[in-house]
Amino acid sequence: MPRHSLLDRLARHSAERAQAGLLRRLRTFDHADGPWLESGERRLLSFYSNDYLGLAQHPQLIAAFKRVADDEGVGSGSAHLICGHRAEHAALEEALAEWTGRERALLFSTGYMANLGVMQALLQDGDLCVQDKLNHACLLDGAKIASAELKRYPHADVAAAARQLTSRSDAAALLATDGVFSMDGDIAPLRELAALCQRESATFMVDDAHGLGVLGDDGAGSLSAAALGESDVPVLMATLGKALGCHGAFVAGSAALIEGLVQSARTYIYTTAMPSAVAAAALASVRVARAESWRREKLVALIARFREGAGQLGLALMPSSTAIQPLMLGDASAASAAARTLEERGFLVGAIRPPTVPQGKARLRITLSAMHEEEHVDRLLDALAGLASGVAPTGPV
Repeated sequence: MPRHSLLDRLARHSAERAQAGLLRRLRTFDHADGPWLESGERRLLSFYSNDYLGLAQHPQLIAAFKRVADDEGVGSGSAHLICGHRAEHAALEEALAEWTGRERALLFSTGYMANLGVMQALLQDGDLCVQDKLNHACLLDGAKIASAELKRYPHADVAAAARQLTSRSDAAALLATDGVFSMDGDIAPLRELAALCQRESATFMVDDAHGLGVLGDDGAGSLSAAALGESDVPVLMATLGKALGCHGAFVAGSAALIEGLVQSARTYIYTTAMPSAVAAAALASVRVARAESWRREKLVALIARFREGAGQLGLALMPSSTAIQPLMLGDASAASAAARTLEERGFLVGAIRPPTVPQGKARLRITLSAMHEEEHVDRLLDALAGLASGVAPTGPV
């Protein structure tokens, strides 16, 4: 029997996705200007970005990046443990640890690599990893790479998580959850999960990619908002490429955790360090995010305005108090059609379809930013009202 071609199989899979109307396509944009994205002669008002505080184009971040790039160049040249770890990396790690109330922090090139590295370092064959069914893909992949037994509980169901932990009370266990769920926008029941982990002697890990900068005292994230410290949540991961407007990620926790990751996390040991200019920009972003609390206050006001307007229109928003405001449409083709119609009228909104979300759960993922103004939100609501009523929406001018 002839051997199957891996490339042919991959091509068939792509063809099947295209046939089902689920093909992913790259988009190229020429320029960003606040909440506007330009492509050719088109100028779109974006409600698609994760730049929740509007910091990606902040002049202090740009100045910090330029200063270090002018002094040291672009690439770091090697992994952290060779000669790639610079003063800018160390200063950023110290600032992140202090901000999140932890002993130490460790930088990773991406959030995906951070989560893979943590789980590969902590978990072994035979260990138990319990996760929310709606966790980000990198948390799920991390458990698989570590060869741990992965059990997934229904979304935000603490009782189900408890049953899964107690089903193997003899095994070393890690419970991992998103802090803010990237496609639903809701916040995990963190205090209840922390109490569960304390009772069951399980290690608790939170991925706060979408909470850092926008939630809690001083913007320190979902754990700060829940009044949970290092003893409650020993492993915290968060990213620098969303509310902080930069690139990369970090893990924060005890000195023992961080030292263990330096010794054992393969995605840290065997990869090139982020450019020191990026670390300098991220440090500037941390300082701006903490000092300019008006950005969080404005974002909260915009979220409230959008939800009130959507409620008046009878739109099926999911229950979220965060910058992620999903509008449930159900059918993947309906979500794609809605996104296309909005784009025709000058808005960029994401249509999220399976397998990113379950079958029958396709939605528009609307994200708000401190870059937006009230009139931007009102224009989007007008456009959504037009979609709901079958009337051509009016867009930005």
